[in-house]
Amino acid sequence: MPIFHRGKGEAEPSTTSSRPDVPAHAEEPDWRSFDSVAETYARVMAPNFSKIATDLVGLLGASPGQRVLDVGTGTGVAARAAKAALGDGGVVVGIDPSVGMLRMAAVAGGGPSYAASTSIDLPFADGTFDHLLGNFVMAFFPDYRTALFELLRILRPGGRVAVTAWGPGEDQDELRTTWRRVAEEFAEHDILEDAAQRAIPWERKFGDRNELKDVLHDAGLRDIWTELRDYRFDSSREDWLASREVTPVARFLKQMLSDEYWDVFRTRVRAVFAEQFPDRINDFRDAVLAVGHKPSAS
Repeated sequence: MPIFHRGKGEAEPSTTSSRPDVPAHAEEPDWRSFDSVAETYARVMAPNFSKIATDLVGLLGASPGQRVLDVGTGTGVAARAAKAALGDGGVVVGIDPSVGMLRMAAVAGGGPSYAASTSIDLPFADGTFDHLLGNFVMAFFPDYRTALFELLRILRPGGRVAVTAWGPGEDQDELRTTWRRVAEEFAEHDILEDAAQRAIPWERKFGDRNELKDVLHDAGLRDIWTELRDYRFDSSREDWLASREVTPVARFLKQMLSDEYWDVFRTRVRAVFAEQFPDRINDFRDAVLAVGHKPSAS
């Protein structure tokens, strides 16, 4: 039986009271924040996203001298791709609520400017930007309708929005189901599912191209185009496992477990992967890319 489970009718265990070594009154950082994993993210995940970010920027058709906002910029992968496309005359701003991720973006350089901000009450005037980017961020919005309304406010008429989401069934491949199976030796399936839903509430919704297109249309975008593209990421087995520890479910699990049990989990999952997978891993993933424009003022 997993270490953490709930009985009939019980709510999800609290991350502050369920851990064996943490008093019920203790306060811990929000596990949904990327702050604690920013360095690992920059090292093992951001390089894999550079190709997708470049493809996404290409959909904007941005011109030198224009202004682009990268929403949920993280470590700045898409912002740097946009700045490279715009050249010296263009302005790129990346926003993200995670200061830790923004620090890594600033260290990487590349020309963009960064600001700590959520997608609500953005610190920009109406029509400030020519184009908007959202690389794997929409699924994280607590209320995507409100977020899109605010984002379109700061987009000029005629400007374009380009976004990505992971394709359908992207959590069901052999690599991820094996990792999840080991995780469920330590925490019950439903508890981990609840954590994923709280952190990324719209992941499955936006993995559906038609659903994503409908949402963008309802927000006011027009001439919306979507495509499902496949990507291959090559990494060492250890780096792939490190990338899983960056995910919201892993961060949740780590906060639930004591340091001792977290180390036990990490040892266990590495032993299982050493038995089942080679030293080098080819990770094939599908991504949905979508672009649409804000109608020009009449």
